[in-house]
Amino acid sequence: MIKKDQPAAPVPAAAPAAGQQAPASPRAAAPVHPPQSQPPAAPRTDDELFDLGGMEGLTMADLLGPDGSRQGRSRAAESADRPVSRSVDEFDFDEQAFLAALDEQDFVGSTGEVVTGVVVGLESDGVYVDIGGKAPGFMPKKEAALGVITNLKERFPSGTAVEVLVTREQNADGMVTVSARALALRHSWEKVRALEKDGKVVQVKVSGFNRGGVTCDLEGLRGFIPRSQLVEGENHEALVGKTLGVTFLEVNAETRKLVLSEKKAATAARFSQLEVGQLVEGVVVSVKPYGFFVDLGGISGLLHASCITGADLRDLRQAFSQGERLCALVTDLDPGRGRIALNTALLEGQAGELLVDKQRVMEEAADRANRARSQLRQQEQAAG
Repeated sequence: MIKKDQPAAPVPAAAPAAGQQAPASPRAAAPVHPPQSQPPAAPRTDDELFDLGGMEGLTMADLLGPDGSRQGRSRAAESADRPVSRSVDEFDFDEQAFLAALDEQDFVGSTGEVVTGVVVGLESDGVYVDIGGKAPGFMPKKEAALGVITNLKERFPSGTAVEVLVTREQNADGMVTVSARALALRHSWEKVRALEKDGKVVQVKVSGFNRGGVTCDLEGLRGFIPRSQLVEGENHEALVGKTLGVTFLEVNAETRKLVLSEKKAATAARFSQLEVGQLVEGVVVSVKPYGFFVDLGGISGLLHASCITGADLRDLRQAFSQGERLCALVTDLDPGRGRIALNTALLEGQAGELLVDKQRVMEEAADRANRARSQLRQQEQAAG
């Protein structure tokens, strides 16, 4: 029963009879087919699901819808064909900000670089040095000098200009580590290498000793003199505090080895006082089958068996014995190998005189040396 105050339920539209056409309407509903059992459809491929063939040639304006004029669509098509050009201003470019960013990335101080800075601050453990970076460099107290510094404030007052070596590049805060000591060491090795190259004899003060030799200081570097290279090697402990003239055996900055020789220095100094044809006096220190080694005051000369006398010599001890003093002529010098050739046969008036009257030959050695030098010059001129 339908009450008056309730609206009537809508009557469903009757389905058209078979063979009849449904009336046309602005929005015709899709025909309803009775459910039928159909086989499952085959899965569609990606090309079918994303078929863009129908969109070929369309512009963005076509996809968004008509704009009311064909002219608008044609302009959109033309703009799509033209390359897009933009000016720098469209990107809101800030040159000052760009340069400031570059400054922040400007790394000051590469490892091994020598820089000049100004002291800007002090701490108990080091010094801050302005070297032009975004943060000051830090020089630890132990790197402030070759020696020990007890008062940093007196040594590095604010505003003092210092030359330092960068030993560690900047960290995350932009701070680098610098060293005045490392730079001084670099200069010291350079000076020592130059002295070695020139063959210089230098004076050093012995600062300590060990079983193998003595230590010393040279240009702020620690040097070592082996016992075998000391003139008084048997009592090397007594040399502490004394000054010695030395020359170089090994200079190696990479391994920090500085080996010196007093004997070589004595040889170099003595060689500078000798010349060929000079009469020298010495002591026989060693007898060998081929001759005598004669101490000439820190260096040794060789009196070869063939240069002792003009006569036949069956036994070297017929001429001299160990510990005996003698006079001889210098006939050859080889500073590079430290060799000095001596000759006593040139002092003889006649062959074998040294074996018969040695004392007379030695007493008249100075006068006989002058005659011998004249003979040597004549021989050189004849040979030349």
